[in-house]
Amino acid sequence: MSAVLLAVFNDYDTADRVRTDLVRDGFPTDRIDLTASHEPGRAGLQPGPAVHDRYVQYFRTLFGREDERSCVERLVERIEGGAATVTVHPRGAIEAARAMQILDHGVPTEKVRHDLDNAGMEHAAASHEGAWIRNFWVESNPEYHCIYCRMFPAHKH
Repeated sequence: MSAVLLAVFNDYDTADRVRTDLVRDGFPTDRIDLTASHEPGRAGLQPGPAVHDRYVQYFRTLFGREDERSCVERLVERIEGGAATVTVHPRGAIEAARAMQILDHGVPTEKVRHDLDNAGMEHAAASHEGAWIRNFWVESNPEYHCIYCRMFPAHKH
């Protein structure tokens, strides 16, 4: 199982704004999911004859332990009732903490955490506000015709 943070929001617009905030903060889009009745996201790609079955299958892949079965059913009911969820797959404690801050900023009605102790060590989110690089200046040099030649002088392209 991988680490999962999930937040439930009463409306799609709030969930969409939180998803955008996560991406702006540096979380890769392949580690953020938004699930709503009119935008099922990855849940819509799950096998199943009906939309309800696809939601169940999706949330069971995230929360597969036996003690999490009631959580899965509750999440599916919330989605079918008009709520939206934002799911984040953090890698490491710094990302998990930052994701939780961003999720909390949207004032979720419910949060679910799963397997956070097994999060990997890669960091995509910054622990501070703003870009980590503001300016990049390469001085002109006749030996190099582009930045790649300057950075990798042994490789020709």
